[in-house]
Amino acid sequence: MEKLVAVLQLLLALILAVAVISTLVNMVLIATRPETISVVNAIIGQGVLIVCLAALAKVIGGKGWRTLKGAPQDAQKNAGEAD
Repeated sequence: MEKLVAVLQLLLALILAVAVISTLVNMVLIATRPETISVVNAIIGQGVLIVCLAALAKVIGGKGWRTLKGAPQDAQKNAGEAD
């Protein structure tokens, strides 16, 4: 069951990465429009969305990858504190 959850987490991270790339392409296309306040608002909003989606993809992907490899979740956090 843990491997299924790990694979689903990796799949979700991949979907989020695709969403980041498509949002970045959309932001570039919006940037070619004439400069108005709504264009600036869209660029700022999409910039925040890209950062949040990328961070979420990294967290979910890392957790899924560690679970799939079989490493305990707290082992890497506590590795630096040992000795």
